[in-house]
Amino acid sequence: MRTITTTEDLADYCALAKSQPFVTIDTEFLRERTYWSKLCLIQMALPGAGEAVLIDPIEGHQMSMEPLYDLFRHEATVKVFHAARQDLEIFFVEGGVFPKPLFDTQIAAMVCGFGEQVGYETLVKRIARADLDKTSRFTDWSRRPLTDAQKDYALADVTHLRGIYEWLSGQLAKNGRAPWVAEELAILTDPATYTVLPDEAWLRVKTRTTSGRFLAVVKALARFREAYAQAQNVPRSRVMKDDALLELASTRPTTVEDLGRSRLLLREGRKPEIAEGILAAVKAGLEMRPEDMPKVEQPRDQMQVNPALADLLRVLLKAKSEALGVAPRLIAASSELDAIAGGDRDLPSLAGWRLEAFGQDALRLCKGEIALSVKGNEVRVVQL
Repeated sequence: MRTITTTEDLADYCALAKSQPFVTIDTEFLRERTYWSKLCLIQMALPGAGEAVLIDPIEGHQMSMEPLYDLFRHEATVKVFHAARQDLEIFFVEGGVFPKPLFDTQIAAMVCGFGEQVGYETLVKRIARADLDKTSRFTDWSRRPLTDAQKDYALADVTHLRGIYEWLSGQLAKNGRAPWVAEELAILTDPATYTVLPDEAWLRVKTRTTSGRFLAVVKALARFREAYAQAQNVPRSRVMKDDALLELASTRPTTVEDLGRSRLLLREGRKPEIAEGILAAVKAGLEMRPEDMPKVEQPRDQMQVNPALADLLRVLLKAKSEALGVAPRLIAASSELDAIAGGDRDLPSLAGWRLEAFGQDALRLCKGEIALSVKGNEVRVVQL
């Protein structure tokens, strides 16, 4: 097996890849101790029995990734990943580029009847008819040298992917669901998917409190935590965990002494630069004008939901998912069904391919335009 550590060798391999209809790609990275993922290894394989290589940015720390990014821009070659979201985030953050065109075998498998969030190992067994060696699964990919077993494990993530891609792309050609996959991939290649704005970080903090002032302090604390974590490249939890953030939003310390009484703030969060940021954030939240305070949507459990209609929507979803061979949760979450029954129409299940697969009939059911009937084990839609 060959490991690439120089810009010249990477450029030669990527030039060869440009002559191929597709190339399979995977990465190994670490994120436990940083905000941004640390890229440790890239694996690539050419179609058929073409060469599979490892690209090592750690041993080749002077190597430029520009030849790879140039391949990503080369639209005559499909770039194939499995569960690409974290891989794409790395390349977007480090290189400002997305692979185009892109194919994600996890998304393709879901719309081809393999269930929700299907794992690579499952596809290897069911499509490639092979088994994966799991012994190197928990490798620290930042450590060098890598053993032959680790390298073999890494390469298996792209060698089996070749046959999986060919089989799934063939299935999509047969069932006509390639546009479904394209719609999901458009989300993966949208910069907004990977851009976390400090001002919006509070939306990730789960709380049942709807008090405007409390949420104003939560927003200010979350904004400080996100900006600090990004700037210092440390995990959010190293600054403060969500439970500590909510505690501080409740107690609202104004001095270092007040802050010292926090039960949930970790030692890292008591460092002077973080402590000062927390106190400034609390002050900003307390001084926020009422019109600038964050507002939360009406909780689902407070919506005027017709329970009978919600149950009928669940029956409809089950019937549609079985007929399509697609996992129900891929089409609509249970909470969305309650929202539809409560009158909400701005939902993912009522847009794009999901509207065609389920949403149109769901809306017709809500309007009383269709009914459901049962014959044996089959649920049928009846026009009224």
